[in-house]
Amino acid sequence: MAGVIYPRMAVIGCGLIGSSVIRAAREAGIVGEVAVADASAAHRARIVELGYADQVTGDIAQAVAGADLVVLAVPVLAMGEASQAAAAALKPGATVTDVGSVKGSVAEALSRNLPEIVFAIPGHPIAGTEQSGPDAGFSELFQKRWVILTPQARTDDAYLEAVQKLADFWTAIGANVERMDPGHHDLVLAVTSHLPHLIAYNIVGTAADMEEVTQAEVMKYSAGGFRDFTRIAASDPTMWRDIFVANKDAVLEILGRFTEDLQALSRAIRWGEADKLFELFTRTREIRRGIIAAGQESAEPNFGRDHGKH
Repeated sequence: MAGVIYPRMAVIGCGLIGSSVIRAAREAGIVGEVAVADASAAHRARIVELGYADQVTGDIAQAVAGADLVVLAVPVLAMGEASQAAAAALKPGATVTDVGSVKGSVAEALSRNLPEIVFAIPGHPIAGTEQSGPDAGFSELFQKRWVILTPQARTDDAYLEAVQKLADFWTAIGANVERMDPGHHDLVLAVTSHLPHLIAYNIVGTAADMEEVTQAEVMKYSAGGFRDFTRIAASDPTMWRDIFVANKDAVLEILGRFTEDLQALSRAIRWGEADKLFELFTRTREIRRGIIAAGQESAEPNFGRDHGKH
């Protein structure tokens, strides 16, 4: 056991990721007191019932007062408002991080809104399910998942120590930690997460709109591939709306490349170019095998429900 790393942690927004961070940190024994701020009265009531926070409030400033670690677990477009609400109440030397899937805009918001007396370290745990809310979290969510930190361009010892301490926190709850430039992070995630979600939303919407295929038939005859798309497309609409707005440049760049490749694939099908199709399918199968070999095949253990990926 690593021992207590942060005597007081505040989590702003207690959905899937926020509640999982609390559960994992509590189980690992690396935090002391836990304060939660959530805008939803229903969520706050449920968090009290679940009993995994020492303080539950709707006031961000109240939650972060005295906190050694503040985790912003709100939708990406709400990060600016949340960090602004926290700023005046933060104690000197506190670490402020986030769990958003876009880092460029979040890094700008934290730099703009937070005082220099705290350590702003944007982060992104690449883990999740299609579930949401305080009940959705579980302590094993981050086991063997990657957490990407995108530290500011500071070289002072105090900041570097804060970055290492945050990395130790994530390691203690089972994650692998990588450090990356915010812009590079956003491009990588546009390929590995954002575009796949966009495709899933679009193909499920297309199937639902087809008049010649009834909705009942879509559900009745769904094969594995379409079921996977529907699982991904069931993800939190607020979170994904914010991601596409905040990361539009990288998403559009990758979408343009994908469209070109899709047109080439369409031509291969039209002209019966079987060798080209076989070559592509062989190459992509090897990528899948590489993902499995790297231990990244699933986002979490199977607890009897069909968890999806963040």
